[in-house]
Amino acid sequence: MSDSVAIDWRDRRVEIEYAWLPARHAEQAKAPLLVFLHEGLGSLSMWKDFPERLCDAAGARGLVFSRPGYGRSTPRAEGETWGLDFMHRQAEEVLPALLDALDVAQPAWLVGHSDGGSIALLHAAGHPARVAGLVLLAPHIFVEDITLANIRRAREDYEHGSLRAGLARHHADPDSAFWGWNRIWLHPPFARWNITDALAAIRCPVLAIQGLDDAYGTLAQIRGIAEGVPGTELLELPQCGHSPHRDQSAQVIAATNAFIHHRRQR
Repeated sequence: MSDSVAIDWRDRRVEIEYAWLPARHAEQAKAPLLVFLHEGLGSLSMWKDFPERLCDAAGARGLVFSRPGYGRSTPRAEGETWGLDFMHRQAEEVLPALLDALDVAQPAWLVGHSDGGSIALLHAAGHPARVAGLVLLAPHIFVEDITLANIRRAREDYEHGSLRAGLARHHADPDSAFWGWNRIWLHPPFARWNITDALAAIRCPVLAIQGLDDAYGTLAQIRGIAEGVPGTELLELPQCGHSPHRDQSAQVIAATNAFIHHRRQR
């Protein structure tokens, strides 16, 4: 069951849908906190049971939420368009405001998928004291032709296929979620978006995971992270697309659990 909390953002009050997952196998005060950052078309509900399964395996608490414009959070304002810095604003404005509103003081492990992985990287670079570690699922650090080609296909599916109906099960306003994401990614200047320069500021441990059959990015993404953040652990999964937590969930949970426990013992 989700709840909501209000934050001030972009000169207005917005409601953020969120849910806590309590620890099951650890003392509450000592349990690591995992914060889940969804993909560009995702939401709290689109994670399904993955956060609960991962937290259960890791003996962790979890915080899952929908960013503004997604899920049951406040939709985009009428006529609102996102800028080239939309992921930076999520990392530097929305996430800190949400954590403050929920009185989260301990450093968190950020589990980010796709755009959520990029936001996690940017937050770790700008707020190192708030981040214990990063688990990145198919993140983006620059724009590739394969990404844009499949985002164009998604637009066709949304306008003429079944994608809108599918998203309507997870978003109060599917147009808010889809067009906010699709229009900025396909805005011609966004082809130059690149966050590799931010990687040098990251000080926490990183696990970067990507499928070998990812239709939205190549292995150059996570290998680029490893070049920019020394000590990054990579997991490259066969028979896996853009959603490793769905396509190879058991391997992702096992690798993440081992990563968190190993790093916490250092």
